[in-house]
Amino acid sequence: MRAFKLPKIGSFRLGLGLALLAIFVVLGLILPWFAPTNPLTWYKAPRNQGASLHHLLGTTNLGQDIFWLLTWALHNSLILGLTVAFFSTLIGVFAGLAAGYSGGWLDRVLSFLMDALLCIPSLPILILLAALFGGQLSLPIVGVALVLFNWPYPGRQVRAVALTMREREFINVAWFSGESRLKILGRHIFPYIAGWSAANFINTVLVGIATETSLAVIGLSSAQQATIGTMIYWALKYQALLAQRYLWVGAPVLAIVLMFISLFLISSGLAIRSAARRIG
Repeated sequence: MRAFKLPKIGSFRLGLGLALLAIFVVLGLILPWFAPTNPLTWYKAPRNQGASLHHLLGTTNLGQDIFWLLTWALHNSLILGLTVAFFSTLIGVFAGLAAGYSGGWLDRVLSFLMDALLCIPSLPILILLAALFGGQLSLPIVGVALVLFNWPYPGRQVRAVALTMREREFINVAWFSGESRLKILGRHIFPYIAGWSAANFINTVLVGIATETSLAVIGLSSAQQATIGTMIYWALKYQALLAQRYLWVGAPVLAIVLMFISLFLISSGLAIRSAARRIG
């Protein structure tokens, strides 16, 4: 009975998460290109305006439309998170498959790299990099650093799966039938980790956005680039809460909370459906 309910629970979570994510895709990847003016430019709108038909979420102390600024912040944060997740998952899956299936010296070298990077906390390194770059890190530098520290997570997991899979009978049959190593990895082993890789991709999007937001809030990310974190940074810098400008600080906070909920629902939905498929 429990196994029978798993696909329904997974489908519900996945559907709800995708519906929420679709809203953020529209807000962050489509609407920014329809902004009437550049929302990053200061004093393009009257300052400290409340919500109205002309300014849906009001304006900031710097004369920026909060709604259109939020769309560009979502745009940059999503692009950063998706880019970090794509390259981290891609590198991790290929490295894990190569290490687990090949074994030998390649496995030892890749395993050493994974273990070494997993032992190093990424946030202090990013703070040190920010100090070296004058107190602010550009988004490309943050992205490269996050990829460097996040590919070992999927790599370690995929390696463990590949180590167990290479001893299975059907893998030996495929090997003795003359199939190449790449074909065995792609046709026989990768399908077993595809669902997990998708869930890990979503989790890495969360990590990328959360880390950049943390850096931006403490003033170590580039304040000239609109992200969820820099919106919160400027709102705190200009005392938005004390001035009762709740939409200025509340909009990005609510947006990142809802985005994380949507990505969590997608990740857990994919994991549940993958587990139900293995049980079935």
